[in-house]
Amino acid sequence: MAASNKPLAWRRLLFGLCLFHAVVQDRRKFGPLGWNIRYDFTDSDLSVSLAQLQEYLDHYECPPFKVLQYLVTEINYGGRVTDDKDRRLINTLVRTFCSPDLLEEGYAFSPSRTYTVPDCETVAQFIEVIRGYPLTPNPEIYGLHENADITCQQAETYELLGTLLGLQPRTTSRGSGDSREDVAGRVATDILAKLPAPFNVEAISAAYPTTYKESMNTVLAQEAIRYNALLAVINSSLHAVLKALKGLVVMSPDLEKVVDSLYDNQVPESWAVRAYPSLKPLPSWTADLLERLSFISTWVANGTPAVYWISGFFFPQVSCNALERFYFFRHALAVAGPTVLSRHC
Repeated sequence: MAASNKPLAWRRLLFGLCLFHAVVQDRRKFGPLGWNIRYDFTDSDLSVSLAQLQEYLDHYECPPFKVLQYLVTEINYGGRVTDDKDRRLINTLVRTFCSPDLLEEGYAFSPSRTYTVPDCETVAQFIEVIRGYPLTPNPEIYGLHENADITCQQAETYELLGTLLGLQPRTTSRGSGDSREDVAGRVATDILAKLPAPFNVEAISAAYPTTYKESMNTVLAQEAIRYNALLAVINSSLHAVLKALKGLVVMSPDLEKVVDSLYDNQVPESWAVRAYPSLKPLPSWTADLLERLSFISTWVANGTPAVYWISGFFFPQVSCNALERFYFFRHALAVAGPTVLSRHC
């Protein structure tokens, strides 16, 4: 507490930087709302920042806050930040926790004034103030809307349920029902029986050539390619799982994960990374996939549909752009700037 020859300014700025460190760390629990990329900030980032703060406090009558903010966000913490939006965010956050305003009496870090600069002189006093803070911090201290808590709570719930599923027994005693292998094999066989054949991309490209007048033909070909890649992963992994369950091939760690996911009614990770974003469990996810494939098949067989299932595309944004261009060409309009269609999509 007495590390600087300006004890009052040192204590307040020390508390501000420590709170800043806690905020940038804890924002990770909000997922993409917190940071576009999950960064591994460490205690050394805080230690270096505090050493620089002490140096500038001792050698300058008025601390150069702009220099301190630059060192903290662009050098110490910013050395890990690679996304341009995240860099802008951390530069904005530091102005709340390291600025001349902290030297004023009663400065608040949040609009509700739940978090203010404490007028403490000892470590014990600071600890007592910190213990009085809410056990579950309000999103306002992170600079987020209250609804951000919904995303955080959903992530925590999914993690908890995933842990509970992982604790399920993987073996069964004799006469107590189907084993894990029996359930996984039955699910794999059922999914394979429902999957259609891959799309003939060459035939689709020939029947729906890419032209300036028909921008949706390009979308159709791209969707067919993406769904074919997903179908290939599903088919290969399920056939490999069935062979491994019969002892024909070695049960690798990757196949073991697929078996566990099939047993837990979850989408295997190897499928999810190749698929569209979805939070559905495996049965609903499979039914949704079949509906999407049926939509593309109907398009191929019956021609361009009058109504498009926007959420049935892998990337709805690309489909919206193609629809926008098709609409402008059909009505002889110029494409200039954002439109109502693109905003609604």
